[in-house]
Amino acid sequence: MATLLIRGGTVVDSETQYRADVLCVDGLIAAIGEDLDAPAGAQVVDAGDRLVMPGGIDPHTHMQLPFMGTVASDDFYSGTAAGLAGGTTSIIDFVIPNPQQPLMEAYKIWRGWAEKAAADYAFHVAVTWWDDSVYQDMGELATEHGVASFKHFMAYKNAIMCDDEVLVNSFSRCLELGAIPTVHAENGELVYRLQKQLVAQGVTGPEGHPRSRPPAVEGEAANRAIRIAEVLGSPIYVVHVSAKQALQAIERARGEGQRVFGEVLAGHLLIDDSVYSDPDFTRAAAHVMSPPFRPKAHQEALWQGLQAGHLHTTATDHCCFCALQKAAGKDDFTLIPNGCAGIEDRMSLLWHYGVGTGRLTPSEFVRVTSTNAAQIFGLYPRKGAMRVGADADLVLWDPAASRTISAETHHQNIDYNVFEGRTVTGINSHTISQGKVVWIDGELRAERGVGRYLPRKLGGDYWEAQRLRKGPGPSNCLVS
Repeated sequence: MATLLIRGGTVVDSETQYRADVLCVDGLIAAIGEDLDAPAGAQVVDAGDRLVMPGGIDPHTHMQLPFMGTVASDDFYSGTAAGLAGGTTSIIDFVIPNPQQPLMEAYKIWRGWAEKAAADYAFHVAVTWWDDSVYQDMGELATEHGVASFKHFMAYKNAIMCDDEVLVNSFSRCLELGAIPTVHAENGELVYRLQKQLVAQGVTGPEGHPRSRPPAVEGEAANRAIRIAEVLGSPIYVVHVSAKQALQAIERARGEGQRVFGEVLAGHLLIDDSVYSDPDFTRAAAHVMSPPFRPKAHQEALWQGLQAGHLHTTATDHCCFCALQKAAGKDDFTLIPNGCAGIEDRMSLLWHYGVGTGRLTPSEFVRVTSTNAAQIFGLYPRKGAMRVGADADLVLWDPAASRTISAETHHQNIDYNVFEGRTVTGINSHTISQGKVVWIDGELRAERGVGRYLPRKLGGDYWEAQRLRKGPGPSNCLVS
């Protein structure tokens, strides 16, 4: 039985902070209090002036994803290990079936890939087509495998894009099951048309990527998905909100009492669209992801949405493609594999630019990096909580320590970093996963295959509240 005592730190949860010791026994938090006795044989870590917080939960990653003719360079081991290095102790990845592929078949493939994970993981399952078998598979996934969320791509025409018929059918099935539908909100028809127009006009470089996906196509899709959910009475979660127009659709719906959750990526809070004008193809193509990075005015709106509680979670959409893979679109931006990294840097970036600037309090940081994701997606209080009985997935956070982000030192399996050269103050000195120290002052101790699959609860409090129409959505603080 592994025993760990964290002595003398300041415990920070989603509501408050206080001085206490934390005892972890056999992978669980066994006690929180002052002057706890160290059991015989316990490992003791002196937290000193550091904070003790729940480990991060990244609710949006794509490890080992087959996409656009290649495969993401981070697999479930390297990607989760990099997450541990940055303080993220759990991920929710995506099973994405091909059109006409049975959902259960795809789910079993992804479960096999994930057996090498170094940290705990769960899955959203994408609905990319519809017939009676999809209806049945959604039921089996939810009730027998604890899949509590289903993903819908409104972009990528002629591949995995959902039309309105699929959205209506799938949202309705989610409502029956007590699962939450999530959407990638971009109008795929408009994107396809704009891509064709730009290429015909001779615009083939990375600068064409944001021009083919302007903010309005995200705003339209977000509003459409939210209104479909409104008619059906379903909650809805909008992934990687990048544009003011999509945020406004969320704010409007929440103001009308609809249960809508929003997610924002660290990258969309910090990087603007000037990166696509870099004359160096490799540097510009490194930033090609969807939705793209936006003009600076959108970033401030997203920060305000996070502060106001209209955006509830922070994620990365971690999907690595190396420079050689990106080069597939050298002569046609529509062929550049979409994706950026970030799982190792999300927590420190959010602290530096959020808590460090006064935009977020430490407790709000815990909410948007961990607790809210756990509550929305059926993992709470096993994850995202500083309480007895919760999983001992923790970080010791040093608010005074700094590091400079660089591809030369990161653990992500990719040869560049879109946050290259940023110095961040506020980093994890220790990461604890399943009660074991797996990162300590720059030393990674990740173990291949120890990550556990996380079945999730269906019909959670916030899903039920929307179904019963009990009034306006929750604020940023989801803890009841």
